[in-house]
Amino acid sequence: MIAILIILILILLTLLGTPLFVIISSVALLAFHLNGIDSSAVIIELYRMTSQPIFLAIPLFTFAGYLLAESNTPKRLVNLSKALIGWLPAGLAIVALVSCAVFTAFTGASGVTIIALGGLLYPIMLQENYPEKFTLGLLTASGNLGLLFPPSLPIILYGLVAQTPIDQLFAAGIIPGILMIVLLSIYAFIFHRKHIKELRKERPTKKHLFRVIKESGWEIPLPFIIIGGIYGGIFTATEAAAVTAIYVFFIEVFIYKDISLFKDLPAVIQKSMIMVGGIIVILAAALGLANYMTDAQVPAKILASMKSIITSQFMFLLFLNLFLLVVGALMDIFSAIMVIVPLLIPIANSFGIDPVHLGIIFLANLGIGYSTPPVGMNLFIASIRFDKSITFLYRSALPFLLILLIALVLITYIPELSLGILPFLK
Repeated sequence: MIAILIILILILLTLLGTPLFVIISSVALLAFHLNGIDSSAVIIELYRMTSQPIFLAIPLFTFAGYLLAESNTPKRLVNLSKALIGWLPAGLAIVALVSCAVFTAFTGASGVTIIALGGLLYPIMLQENYPEKFTLGLLTASGNLGLLFPPSLPIILYGLVAQTPIDQLFAAGIIPGILMIVLLSIYAFIFHRKHIKELRKERPTKKHLFRVIKESGWEIPLPFIIIGGIYGGIFTATEAAAVTAIYVFFIEVFIYKDISLFKDLPAVIQKSMIMVGGIIVILAAALGLANYMTDAQVPAKILASMKSIITSQFMFLLFLNLFLLVVGALMDIFSAIMVIVPLLIPIANSFGIDPVHLGIIFLANLGIGYSTPPVGMNLFIASIRFDKSITFLYRSALPFLLILLIALVLITYIPELSLGILPFLK
């Protein structure tokens, strides 16, 4: 009776807006208590995970991402992309897609991308005669594109939880991520030809092109340093995070001087470490719940129930995508990884799903879920950032959401898109 009362209270607190990690922690502690298990099991598992060397990559990449977000990097990135491809038909829309993908990959937060790059790209696209509805839909949907590209924080966390090689996950996400950008670019190109009055554009002069490349000259090598260093065997993912943090710190503070060493840097450190602290708190809460579910053989019971209904890999993947889209709309990506992945891994294994492929399916779903009505987080962030009603954002994002769902189907049922590159890494 008492347990039922506590559960009802937790449901009420959830409806009143209590932070998710508080609810998850409470459920975990209650479950352990009712089963006579010492609650220290939560902390022991958290200590085990945070003691792994790869965990250091999370605060290091987060710090580097916040340095980039607080500097003039977004402006330089947009200027460079415009000079390279902005003169093409629908070039500005493609610039927005590419810029948002690159920026999200480094910051690990699609909401930050909408806030940082949205403010730059929104007025520029309106000036180029792009309709407001199309522009807002594009910028809202673009916020999640970089989640599949290295050095995405969700990829690192997924690798930790699923005990899957992070370098393989980094590689496996590249082609699916490019596929999403290409399909959205094709749609933007078709929309541009049909609906937008063409403004005369000239190719940038060599002088202008040289100038913007020179302005971004220190930031352009960054992706090549990370990817080349990891797959060239020069350093591990954790060492890549350290190199990235030091490199970004040096160029933003001492070369570009966008970040003042004594005035701005402490605030950047504080913001980035608050995010890391939030991840650790969510991690602790979710690990407790995941451990209880594992001890209670919840995955095995779910599997037994599913096998009576779902008898093929095809049907399992269809059910998985529908389930994860709902999860992605309701939960932040870090909580979802911690709570859902431990349940999914044994079930997916029983249906013969490669864990690396599963990771890409999982992250692609959760990224799309950010823009899925009615409660996708990016929709609300865009609504606040651009001062538009949430229903207008629903309508704006819908065409882009449908295209991303097409990409998701291809990623799900053509595993070679994710796994085809892996043999070349051996």
